[in-house]
Amino acid sequence: MKRSFKTIALLMVVMLFAALVAACGNKSGSGKVSVGIVLPTKDEPRWVQDETRFKDALSGTKYTTEILFSQGSSAKEKENVDTLISKGIKVLIICPQDGDAAAAAVEAAKKEGITVISYDRLITNTDAVDYYVTFDSLQVGAAQAQYLIDHSKGNGQPLYLYAGASSDNNAFLFFEGAWKVLQPKIADGTFKIANSSEAVALKDKAELSRDEMAKIIGQVTTNWDANEAKNKAQTHLTAAAADAKGDVLILAPNDGTARSIADVFASDSAVTSYVVTGQDAEKASIQYIIDGKQSMTVFKDVRTLVKDAMGMAVDVLDGNTPETTGEYDNKKVKVKAKQTPVITVDKDNVKKELVESGYYKAEDFKGL
Repeated sequence: MKRSFKTIALLMVVMLFAALVAACGNKSGSGKVSVGIVLPTKDEPRWVQDETRFKDALSGTKYTTEILFSQGSSAKEKENVDTLISKGIKVLIICPQDGDAAAAAVEAAKKEGITVISYDRLITNTDAVDYYVTFDSLQVGAAQAQYLIDHSKGNGQPLYLYAGASSDNNAFLFFEGAWKVLQPKIADGTFKIANSSEAVALKDKAELSRDEMAKIIGQVTTNWDANEAKNKAQTHLTAAAADAKGDVLILAPNDGTARSIADVFASDSAVTSYVVTGQDAEKASIQYIIDGKQSMTVFKDVRTLVKDAMGMAVDVLDGNTPETTGEYDNKKVKVKAKQTPVITVDKDNVKKELVESGYYKAEDFKGL
């Protein structure tokens, strides 16, 4: 009986040792997953579409991927990265929920020798980011602003400013790009800011510091949330004087917020007309553009962005140096970047850019 107990105990020790060896082997990268991908949420169409495109981009190669969603939580994001590290990934592609908060997650990956690619949004305040794949975020804001200028009416026209989340570095870049184009028209009185006292106070400054932009964004942030954008727009219109209505211009940061803001302005009888910007070319917003409810969107062809990100990952896995076209300061280091161009889309070219290019199907829309 004693020998039997000793045999069982010995077997258990051997099995435990084998399990530990297997776990360590997986962590060191002998493992099953080559590229780990962490995306912000499954609640927005953009990221669900990205999931499919990432899978397609890696098909036909010898490499494997696993894609996890953070559902708007930086804690979940860190948990996702830890999970992927344990599966032996060699490359991490991550679109951060919060640029600063994601630093801890990528630093853990970097300690394991993993190459970190910041995707679409820049991870900030850390030197643990190797590459950044992005659209030219300054150009996004500039394109939105130029559209407002090109479709403005007369002098002293009310301008409503809205921005993304203050936790997202891209929100600052979009706003910076827009401000540089809009500011001369604000300074000379062509446009009159209707919903931000901080922007009014800074109207004569062509170049804003990060802190100055933060003050404006703090007043007009939507946090990339359609409901928050709707509530903020309602509050602004309720408080607006008669001369802040009529023919108005609206800088909306993306399509989700643009539709909500547009609905609010359309329901106010004192608003004669509005021009509202957008970004992302979401299907719902393309229908809004066709119907005349949203003026434009900045089309960022995610097919190209995904291809660039996955191409960069494959270069790393193959032992090659990825091609880059610029760099971005993340407040700690300058991160090498691959930039993808953007396209302004409105009713005049929506069919050419989004249907004839194969991005969407004609039957996805009514009245095209």
